[in-house]
Amino acid sequence: MAKKTKEQRLKTRKYRVRNKVSGTAQKPRLSVYKSNTNIYAQLIDDDAQVTLASANTLQKEVNEGLENCANIEAATKVGEMIAKVALDKGIEEIVFDRNGYLYHGKVKALAEAARENGLKF
Repeated sequence: MAKKTKEQRLKTRKYRVRNKVSGTAQKPRLSVYKSNTNIYAQLIDDDAQVTLASANTLQKEVNEGLENCANIEAATKVGEMIAKVALDKGIEEIVFDRNGYLYHGKVKALAEAARENGLKF
């Protein structure tokens, strides 16, 4: 029996969580994605299959003054921005989807920043 690679374990965890977590227009899903160079967050209405809002480190408002767009400081800024955009659209409650990533480091920083700026989950 072959041992699973890190990618296979991540994908398995992602799909297991996705089966339990879904968003609606009133309570959208906050999905987090991170690459080696950037961090992305989206508010998704799974019923209508649309993205309601997004924030990432590619946006000028977020990456202004950042040396590295893939660290905890950048994740915090993305969390603040997604909370601001959500509140502007009248969204206060969300369902958090860490997208298979472990809840620590950048993912935790993004989630805590979103909570501190007014999102409830």
